[in-house]
Amino acid sequence: MSLLRLLTLLWVFMRYRLDTLLTGHVPWQLKPLFWLCSLFPKPSDDRGECLRIACEQMGPVYVKFGQLLSTRPDLVPSDIVKALNHLQDNVTPFDGQLFKAMVAEALGSPIEALFSEFDDQPLASASIAQVHAAKTIDGREVVIKVVRPGIAKTIEKDLKLMRSIAAFGERWLPDGKRLRLTDVVRDYDITITDELDLQKEGANACQLKRNFEHSPMLYVPQIHWDYSTNNILVMERIHGIPVTHMDELRAQGTNIELLAKRGVEIFFTQVFEHNFFHADMHPGNIFVSKETPSQPKYIAIDTAIIGSLTREDQYYLARNLLAMFKRDYRLVAELHVQSGWVPKSTRVGELEAAVRSVCEPIFGKPLAEISFGRVLITLFKTARRFNMSVQPQLVLLQKTLLNIEGLGRQIYPELDLWETAKPFLERWLKEQYRPKALINHMKRYGPEWWEKLPQLPSQILNTIERVEHVSDQLEHIEQMVSDYQDKRKRRQKTRRWEWLALAVAAGAAAFSTATQSWELPTGAWLSVIALLLWSHTQR
Repeated sequence: MSLLRLLTLLWVFMRYRLDTLLTGHVPWQLKPLFWLCSLFPKPSDDRGECLRIACEQMGPVYVKFGQLLSTRPDLVPSDIVKALNHLQDNVTPFDGQLFKAMVAEALGSPIEALFSEFDDQPLASASIAQVHAAKTIDGREVVIKVVRPGIAKTIEKDLKLMRSIAAFGERWLPDGKRLRLTDVVRDYDITITDELDLQKEGANACQLKRNFEHSPMLYVPQIHWDYSTNNILVMERIHGIPVTHMDELRAQGTNIELLAKRGVEIFFTQVFEHNFFHADMHPGNIFVSKETPSQPKYIAIDTAIIGSLTREDQYYLARNLLAMFKRDYRLVAELHVQSGWVPKSTRVGELEAAVRSVCEPIFGKPLAEISFGRVLITLFKTARRFNMSVQPQLVLLQKTLLNIEGLGRQIYPELDLWETAKPFLERWLKEQYRPKALINHMKRYGPEWWEKLPQLPSQILNTIERVEHVSDQLEHIEQMVSDYQDKRKRRQKTRRWEWLALAVAAGAAAFSTATQSWELPTGAWLSVIALLLWSHTQR
């Protein structure tokens, strides 16, 4: 990181008074910086707005970081989240001729030889990539997405600085450890690195498209692999209505209630049935098809960020959510321990009481007014007090659920997420115990089991031999311990006789000194010698 870049970031920090975001005791290392900040007037009393503008001033990497922070209401205060939600998606586009040159270099042909039409004006210009409309030689409408030139190096430089700042902040800031700044930066590193690889985004889109191939609820644009590389992605162009353009949706007669409910159903289908969920479902990535408005269909783009859960996490999450809404807090606490989300040593009763204390006020409201995502955040916040380890896959899930719920209620304010989710979760859990689920599991893993079957007898024999060997070793160890204990007892008994012999010898010596004669009865000396010899044989 160059000194000039660091000074630029410090200037923005002071200019927008980002010191006001930090509360509590100021460590001495930061006092000079805070003093300099105090020389600047506050541009606004809205600290979230100041942070939003600062992110834009610092560049695309920090715009993206601000967007990430806006999805972490478990870590960031609500007023700052609200401001960061308004970060603009559009940034200054780079030159169209450079765009063409990058496409030609990557694909090995001039852009005119690959596409019959190309729009010089970008459809969108984001912090990571830029998108232009085009048409293939055979007449298919497509969009071309290209990673910004030089953005990878810029990101790596800024990430290095972010890691250093996060480590410093965790050590010295009053709330540094609680905010887990290094974890936030690490998550951001993974997220933004994935977004730089457009081939991964294309592969994700293909998988998501297959999962909903015959579904009336979701459509995913086709990827044209012949024109795509790791920094260029060409896909089918879609013509839908942005999901937040409610006037257009109503004008075409869209069934708004069904649209909202289908959004929830799509989410739970992805999480539990497919175990492959689009984890960046903000309004800019979701459109509504203009076809069949009475049976509305979503269109999803930008599949760079995908989440998945282990089978165990799926099971425990479904049971946790059902238990919470049934107010079975004991089961919630037990599931947290069984899943390994909190240490096995956690006192279930204490965790149960903590969950109850934060959930009862929430569930005092009608179900339609309860935020499903907020409940999940509250649950994880409570468990964190009991040393719940960070679960990146659950953080992605939490973020996506908040996006879906917020979007659903923006479309249809009367949406009761629980009305849709509860029967889905109950049905999914029941299906896990049905013979069909077992048969499907056997179909999937049967060939692997069959391939290993001939090796099973020898593996069993080897296991038995190892168990017998371990058993023999344990018996040997037990015998050694027993011998040691017996020997220790004999030594203790021997020491008593040795002390007696020494006492007799000391008495004889004292008698000799007192009488100034070493002539004792022969029996006394023989007794001393006999005691010493006997004790020696007992060792």
